Amino acid sequence: MKIIKCLSVFAICLGFFNLNAQDETEVTDEVQPGSGVQTLQSYSKFDFIPGAKVIFYDDFAETAVGDFPPAWNTNASGEVVTTNLYPGNWFKMNGSGCILIDEGIKLPENFTVEYDVIPFPEEEGNTSFEFGFYMYSAEDPKNMDEGGAVPGLKGGIKMSFGYRSTYSAYNEEGYTISGDKESPAMEAGKKYRLSFWVQKTRLRVYLDQVKVFDLPKVFKPGFQINMMRFELWESGNPMVTNFRIAAGLPDTRNKLLTEGKLVTYGIYFDVNKDVVKPESYGTLKDIAAVLNEVPDVKVRIVGHTDADGDDAKNMDLSKRRAASVKAELAKHFGVNADRLETDGLGETKPVAPNDTPVNKALNRRVEFVKL
Repeated sequence: MKIIKCLSVFAICLGFFNLNAQDETEVTDEVQPGSGVQTLQSYSKFDFIPGAKVIFYDDFAETAVGDFPPAWNTNASGEVVTTNLYPGNWFKMNGSGCILIDEGIKLPENFTVEYDVIPFPEEEGNTSFEFGFYMYSAEDPKNMDEGGAVPGLKGGIKMSFGYRSTYSAYNEEGYTISGDKESPAMEAGKKYRLSFWVQKTRLRVYLDQVKVFDLPKVFKPGFQINMMRFELWESGNPMVTNFRIAAGLPDTRNKLLTEGKLVTYGIYFDVNKDVVKPESYGTLKDIAAVLNEVPDVKVRIVGHTDADGDDAKNMDLSKRRAASVKAELAKHFGVNADRLETDGLGETKPVAPNDTPVNKALNRRVEFVKL
């Protein structure tokens, strides 16, 4: 098994692999991608809103450290690790080749993809490292070699991230459009959030709070993606976690005002934490806009957890998370706090069995109930 080299120029690597430590990163006021734990307000131009329903999720929590995660396949290599800088399990990808969702996944016209990533160069001193992330349509999702260097036989898009960001889209006839940006760039050992928003023919790509690409006609009408994969070269190896695919567009106004209940999966927290993560900004802004349209409506914000851990602690955590959501809506979005009640139900009201990463992700939610 290949062991990653800690680079002298990257002090962040020192002590990186510690199987138990989960220290917090230092809070910073900088707004650059990857610049530590950012505030909610630093995402004020972030318009990304996750899909309404989670259809695939993997935080690798159920994979033993040192093992390859069962929901994925590869012709390269990889293993699950933990770090002393960032909490949770991380899927560390090694070698040269591809790592992809096993057997593919059939997706609708509208969906979102998100994941946290820590990039590393393969060799010490290489500042031109990058990794690929591809979305495409395959005739046989089990065939990793279909299409060769242009994966799939029905079209798709190849993207790379690292010292630059690039894209190359293609269809059955060949390449259609391509482009690249030198900024924002990734630095080795820092944590980033990549977000992808597909709406029929349109694709938007975000690196942390920065919109990197906005391609309005990148896919043909009716094009269906069924494969996602990481492409590994000898220049760079990423570590990823919290890989989430969600379908559909949130119908915030109708759900909240007409049906009286909005269930959202777009408000994020770290494991066992109650601080709203900054990538929740787009979702909170969308909800606040509806609430501010109808200033007489009152709502109850209810937190829910999965069944992992202690029942009483989950109950307390869900209540604290609901209170944090209320505070952010009042502080950053101008919603009158007197209109917002909060509660938490812990793990007592699951909407799915707590038996898989996807079902657990469905149970971790925030609900807004019209009073």
